Formats: sequence, structure tokens, C-alpha cells
Amino acid sequence: TIITSTDADHLDIYGTEEAYLESFNHYTSLIQPGGALIIREGIRLQPRLQEGVRLYTYSSESGDFHAENIRIGGGEIVFDYVSPLGNISDVQLGVPVAINIENGIAAMALAQLGGVSNEDIKTGMASFRGVDRRFDFKIKTDKVVYLSDYAHHPEEIKQSILSMRALYGDKKLTGIFQPHLYTRTRDFYQEFAESLSLLDEVILTDIYPARELPIEGVSSQLIYDNLRPDIDKILCTKEEVIDILKKKEIEVNSTVSLKETYEMRIADIIKSYETRIEDIKALCETRIADVKKCCETRLADMKQNYEERLNDHKEMFQSLNLK
Repeated sequence: TIITSTDADHLDIYGTEEAYLESFNHYTSLIQPGGALIIREGIRLQPRLQEGVRLYTYSSESGDFHAENIRIGGGEIVFDYVSPLGNISDVQLGVPVAINIENGIAAMALAQLGGVSNEDIKTGMASFRGVDRRFDFKIKTDKVVYLSDYAHHPEEIKQSILSMRALYGDKKLTGIFQPHLYTRTRDFYQEFAESLSLLDEVILTDIYPARELPIEGVSSQLIYDNLRPDIDKILCTKEEVIDILKKKEIEVNSTVSLKETYEMRIADIIKSYETRIEDIKALCETRIADVKKCCETRLADMKQNYEERLNDHKEMFQSLNLK
């Protein structure tokens, strides 16, 4: 089994962070002899393993399982996988985003422990195309990018944004975020604001309550007020998002923890935006062609007029016996 994170969450269920962490500690005690626990290096955890259970660590750059010689460029990520069970060179990610280096290492470790061959692991990593709403590209062109990510915890959001920044460092990053649960917003609004402040622009909508009733004094305003001072930010209802996007020029847009029905409508708006760009480009090319044709016609007329006048002068000089 793999434990990727123990960052506090769902405190409406567990009550305290200590109780939340204890649930993980208890979980590790249930792994049967002969099994293995793979944990991300550095997480808060005190495993209570039975005798005969193996313990491994992993991360992107250190641990029993890790990556070396990471190469990012040309829309690809390739690295060498280091493992006590056998190294694998030149692993290519089918979904080339930085966060998937670490995710891939954990998956490969589990596959090796399960007896999968290194060749099949390498093939699987290159052919994996991701899952719905996890760094999920809905639109990806040279002009505009729109992706969906269900990240709804501050640390998940941070990693998603950092991955976007690694891919599109020279582009304006716009994030649309709908907080999920009143209790999570109450407990982590400062952390949400810190993570979202990594964007260039934030469009923040009202809280999605799911199973909860409203909590007095808890709203998206808490996050909004704690965003970095110089960030472009908008606070609105989710029903207003579509009209806001219609008025914006978009480069890289991500919806985070937003309901899927709105993501579909946003995708339509961004496709429409891209179509408008193509229409404007086609119109400009047509007008340029018309101007070029007009200039060529005028130049031809001027040339003909010049040649006619030159011939007239030549005949006049010849009639005067002048050379």
C-alpha cells in the first residue's frame, strides 16, 4: 500500500488533526505480514507495522525509490528511476507534468513489488493518459490552454499550480476556484489563499456546501481577503463565471474543485474565444492580402505610366536630334 500524504483534511469527520493522523497510524497496523508499506518521504506518520511487513520511502529526488537525471523540455518529461528492486532508465511520462514524477515513482514502486517487469512498467508509464479531472487538459493549443483539476486541499492546489507554472512559465495563469465545504474553508482559508496566490489571476466563487449547512462568518470572502495584495482577483457566484470569462483574454486557465457542469460550459466559452481568434486572424490575413493586391495593382499602373512618359520623352528628344 502507498500513503502519499497525511496533510490534515476532513476535520469535520475526524474532529482534530491528531485523530486524523491516528487513523493513518492505525491503518498501517492492518497491513498483513508479507506485505509492504510505501510512504512519501517526510510525511507525518508513525507506522505500527506487524512483523514481516516491509517499509519503503519515496519522493521525486530521495528515498528508497526516487528519480535522477530529470529532463523537462519540448513538452516531455523523462527521468531515470532508482529502485532497490532494479533501476529503469529513460522513463517517459505519458502525462508530462512535474507532479507526476513523484506520482509515477510511487506507482512504479508498487508495480515492482507486485512483480511487474521493468519493460512493462516503462511501457505503462509512457502510455498512461491520466484520469478525469486530475490535471485534465480539456483544451490545449498554441494559443490557449484549459485544464480541470479536482484538487480541493491547499497542498494539492499548490502542487497543481506549480506544475502549471513549470509548463507555462511565460503565460498568464488564471484559476477559477470553488471552495468545497464550509468546514474546510474555515480550517484552511489562509492556506488556500497562500496556494492560490501562486496564480496571476484568481476567480473565486461561492462555497460548494455538499453535505454541510452554512457556518456563520464562513464564506469565500475569507480566502479572497487573504490573497496576496497585488494579485488580480474577482469574487463572484458560480453563475457569473461564464459572463466574466466572455470578457477576458485567456492564456492558461484552470478550474479547481468546480462542478463539472460549469467546467463544460467554460470549455465552450474558451473554444468560442479560440474560434474568435481564428476568425480575427483570417480577417486580418484577408485584409492584408487585399492591401497587397491593391498595392501591386497601383505599382503596375505607376510602372506603366512611367514607361509611357519615358517613351514620350525619348521620341521628343529624337525629334530634336538630341541624345
